[in-house]
Parts: sequence; C-alpha cells; structure tokens
Amino acid sequence: MTDSLQMAHTYELSHAELAAIRVMLNAAFGGDFTHEDWDHGLGGVHAYVEDEHGIAAHGSVIMRRVSHAGRSYRVGYVEAVAVRADRRRQGLGGWVMAALEEVVDGAYAFGALSASDDGAELYRARGWQLWNGRIEAYGPDGVVHLPDEEDTTYLRPAAGRPLPAADAGALLFDWRDGDVL
Repeated sequence: MTDSLQMAHTYELSHAELAAIRVMLNAAFGGDFTHEDWDHGLGGVHAYVEDEHGIAAHGSVIMRRVSHAGRSYRVGYVEAVAVRADRRRQGLGGWVMAALEEVVDGAYAFGALSASDDGAELYRARGWQLWNGRIEAYGPDGVVHLPDEEDTTYLRPAAGRPLPAADAGALLFDWRDGDVL
C-alpha cells in the first residue's frame, strides 16, 4: 500500500477510524494526549495519511471564534497535528498541513494554532507567523490573560487576506476545557 491522504469531517469517520487516529495521536504525543486534547480536534475537517501500518499522520481544523479590535472572526484553528514516530521527517506533516491550509483558505478569515517547540519549525517554514501581541480568552468568570500562549501562537493569512495587527489589541479566543489554545 502506498501512502494516501484522506480528508473527512468528523461525522464522516467511523468509530474504528476515530479510534485508530486517537491511538496514533496518543503514541505520537508520548501518552500526553488528554481527553480534552482529543475533544478539541473533533467537529471539523480531518486530514490524515494512511500507510500499510495504519494512520501515519493526522491534523484537523476546527472553527473557533476570535475577537480582535472590536470584531469577531471565524478562525480555522489547527489541532491534533502529529506524525507517527517511524514516519517523521518524511514530509507527511507538510502534506497534512497543506490540506488543512486549503480548508482555512476556503472557509475562514485566517488560521491559528498553538505550536510546540518541535512543531514550530514546520509552521514557520509554511508561512505561519508568530503572533507578537497579547493573548486572552473569554473565561467563565471574565477575560483571562494567557501569557504562556504568547510565544506559541501562530497565525496564517487565509487566501491572502490581512492578519489582525498586534498593536491594535489582544486576540481574544473562545473558552474551552483543558488547554484553551
């Protein structure tokens, strides 16, 4: 079997396919892929690569609301990007990201993601830009500053549209359980 890239919305994936993706993500993140992390990657479009051993790479893009300078944006937020250990450094992460970026370009004002140290190089090489401003979220008790996210949040213009300006105010994300970003 040669590598094949598949794309599907969460609702189109069988329980077996979702379970196989989750198993790969759990292994790729060294067992540090929580129930909330899994939940964050559901409800959007999945891009994944299959090979003769199963799921080799995965990523998804989901819709999030982000406010900035008095405007609310529909943002394509990239989640659950990982490559199986035996297939790393073979271009699979870039293949998955290219598919997700097409979704962002076609459906959202811009793309956003929170990058690990290991993943940041891939995103920068693909034109994602580190956000140089304040990051906040609408918490259950009001607005919460997220300083730890300010050096890990990357944005990508969708289809050439401009990105928000960091000097015009914070990016204010919708709230969710677990890691907000």
